[in-house]
Amino acid sequence: MLLALLCAAYAVGALFGWGSEEVALFMGDFGLSAAALAAAVSCFRYARAHAGRFRPAWMLFALSSAMAGCGNAVWGWYEVVLDRPVPSPSLADLFFLLFAPPAIVGLLVLAKRPVTRAGWVCLGLDSWLIAGSLLTLSWSLALAHTARFEGESVARTALSLAYPLLDIVLVSMVLALHFCRSKENRSAVHTAIAALALTVLCDALFTSPLLRDTYRSGQLLDAGWFAGSLLLAYAPWGPRGAPEAAPPQRDPRPQRHASRPIAGSLAALTPYLAAAVCTLSILYSVIEGRRVDRVVVFTGCTVVLALVVRQGIMLLDNIALTQELAQKESHFRSLVQGSSDVIMIAAPSGVLRYVSPAASGVYGRDADELVGTELSALIHPDDLGGVVHEVRRFLAASPEQEPTTRIECRFRSGTGDWLNVESTVNRHQGGLIFNSRDVTERVRLQAQLQYNAEHDPLTDLPNRALFTHRVRQALGGRRCGDSGTAVLFIDLDGFKGVNDRLGHQAGDELLIQAARRLQESVRAGDTAARLGGDEFAALIAGDAGHDPAAREFQVHEIADRLRLTLSQPYQVDGSEVRVAASIGVAFAEPGISAGDLLRNADLAMYRAKAGGKNRVELYAPQMQAEVVRRTEVAARLRTALHDGEFALLHQPVVDLATGRVAAVAAQARWRSAQGILFTPAEFLRVTEDGGERTAELSRWLMEEAVAQAAERHRLGHRTPVSVRVPARRLLDRSAPLATVEALLARHGLPSGALIVELADSDPRLSFDDLEQRLVALRRLGVRIALDGFGSGYAAINALRRLPVDILKLDRGLVEGVVESARLHKITSGLLRIAGDLGLQSVAEGVDVPEQVHALRAMGCTHAQGAAFSGPLDEHRLRRALVRDDFPVPGGIPLPVLTGGALPPSALPSMRSHNETRVPPT
Repeated sequence: MLLALLCAAYAVGALFGWGSEEVALFMGDFGLSAAALAAAVSCFRYARAHAGRFRPAWMLFALSSAMAGCGNAVWGWYEVVLDRPVPSPSLADLFFLLFAPPAIVGLLVLAKRPVTRAGWVCLGLDSWLIAGSLLTLSWSLALAHTARFEGESVARTALSLAYPLLDIVLVSMVLALHFCRSKENRSAVHTAIAALALTVLCDALFTSPLLRDTYRSGQLLDAGWFAGSLLLAYAPWGPRGAPEAAPPQRDPRPQRHASRPIAGSLAALTPYLAAAVCTLSILYSVIEGRRVDRVVVFTGCTVVLALVVRQGIMLLDNIALTQELAQKESHFRSLVQGSSDVIMIAAPSGVLRYVSPAASGVYGRDADELVGTELSALIHPDDLGGVVHEVRRFLAASPEQEPTTRIECRFRSGTGDWLNVESTVNRHQGGLIFNSRDVTERVRLQAQLQYNAEHDPLTDLPNRALFTHRVRQALGGRRCGDSGTAVLFIDLDGFKGVNDRLGHQAGDELLIQAARRLQESVRAGDTAARLGGDEFAALIAGDAGHDPAAREFQVHEIADRLRLTLSQPYQVDGSEVRVAASIGVAFAEPGISAGDLLRNADLAMYRAKAGGKNRVELYAPQMQAEVVRRTEVAARLRTALHDGEFALLHQPVVDLATGRVAAVAAQARWRSAQGILFTPAEFLRVTEDGGERTAELSRWLMEEAVAQAAERHRLGHRTPVSVRVPARRLLDRSAPLATVEALLARHGLPSGALIVELADSDPRLSFDDLEQRLVALRRLGVRIALDGFGSGYAAINALRRLPVDILKLDRGLVEGVVESARLHKITSGLLRIAGDLGLQSVAEGVDVPEQVHALRAMGCTHAQGAAFSGPLDEHRLRRALVRDDFPVPGGIPLPVLTGGALPPSALPSMRSHNETRVPPT
């Protein structure tokens, strides 16, 4: 904008004569000098600041502009300062003549360098064709008259010819560069060419005899030189200061295809235009009746010769290009015909114009059969809408931003089947090119992999991931918040025993049959899944039309039917196998997430297992509260031992014959730092969940019990201490027996003063390893008591296999020994077994005198419970040991048991299995 304003202001001033002759002379001389020097400084600074291939060109343009500025300054010195005409020739003429050579060389630097020698020859011939034609025309019109000007000196005549000849060369380079310009910094090059072209045009007008004779500085012709200098000053900086932004084009193809043919046609017609100019100049001389000048004839002949040479070079190039094109065409034809991909060209109307021969192998249809067919007729109807939408979107996008796109659809084959086809789509003359390949196998493999990732490989039911996804869909779909939607968590009770007895292959067969029963029991819209191991799940879709209470009853009925179905006998390897099913049910609530719903069903299932198994349990909010409480207890338990929050209490074990304390049972009590007293049932249930905490608590209980018992022995209280140890803990390799021996030796406790109560005798444990451990303990003098005797098969099997000294009756037997005649008989039989084997017996949980009467009558030797004393701290225990007398209700002599067995009090010298003396406990 500023450049345009300056040029317009200069032109207006020149048009009106600047108001005075002095101002016109000043602006016509020194104004042009200032503009030329500005162009010189601008090009020089740009060349210094920017390195590159074009730096010499801008340096030459700076030199050329400096020469023009000096010439105008000298001209102004004569006209303005000295106030006299400029002599001819003068120093100004020298500077003006030096303007053209640097500009010509600079244009050569800007030209695109030919790759071959033939290209350099063609560039030189093109330049001469343009220069020769201009020289012929100029000589015919004006230069011949100037050369024959009589009365002028040779120097003046040469000077008069030098100006137009240099301008002709400069114009030739400008035109040649226009058709052979470099692509780098194109805007700056265009601006520089325009500036030089404007300057040359003004020079040509100035050399005309009609204008030169009447020329005065400050006229309108100077406005052209002024604008050319300012435009050259702007050229290197303008494109970088304001980079060209690509204008949004809806379809740039017409512009691109229109500009290239025009430019190519002009470049091809240049030699013929030059020859035509030469011919016209000669014809002009003939028509005017003048003798044809020798210069015109010579120049015309050289132009024609150059044209012939250039056409010969072009002919050879065309022959080479034709051969190369034929080779490439043959090469690409071989590639297309031999390619395994199908290449199709579709017209804008969608009709196939070309189909490669690979179609017969891929689609099973000949290429000729497909040509002329509508592309939409070959695409699957379900995919056609997506394909049309993608094609329209692709055609509307810019080719620079999105040159290709990819479409996948189903394509009809020759046999009528649908093939999965993937196509890469490109634009082609308003139509489309499809490079298609058959990906049916890949699609099938992906579908199979997706199926395998979402289904259990053993039962072919949906796995946890797919089940969770479907639960999320059920909660987030149109039935969102429907409380009728329910999730059932199913666990097979006793499945691990099947694996242990019959092997994993039989267990897998049982799971397959259970999955089949589950799949057949749910409705078509429901989902049955295997979550892992022996855990299954079912999603029961909701029905908003039912009453919530009726819906709950219906789902509970479905769950109970599933329980009965899964609990039916299974035929595995010719054997009948039975397992039960514990089922937890959770209903969806408004706003509940899939994870929370699955967690609720899982909690209900574990409550069903804890409640006796083989049952259905509905989720209730207190289940989650219980889990939170157990989690908090477990978290506190981690630091309770280190913070000293556990205390050791002892409960006396009383001899039912004498009332004396025969032993003390060590028990742990926990009062947390928050002042909460946790019962043993709470924290012991938590320790069962983590082996590390169980081991740490057992180790602490053993060490504290031995240490306190040793201290009591030193004070004279030689009562044995009984410590309860889980059977799993005895088999733990991290607790070797040497630690028990070292513990007894470190505290100085006699070998017979420790009793280990074997608890949790799981039949899955190795009885061989457990027997070896117990034998090693008894060699140390430690006596073994079997805890929970009478609670089931495990206790009887342990009694048969393990070396035991003492039997502790299960608390469940003791609690009902008075009220239940059946339990009375069972307890009596167990005590008779203990007496026949010569073992001591201890009844745990004896709380009322009636239980003492009944147990003494059955032959029980010892008891512990609230009927005698609760758990005591160390101070109260020592006082009880000093007194050593607990009144036994109904203290009468023990009756003689049937079967000839004597009461234990009558067997003072009774030995254990390995003849180790067993003191009363």
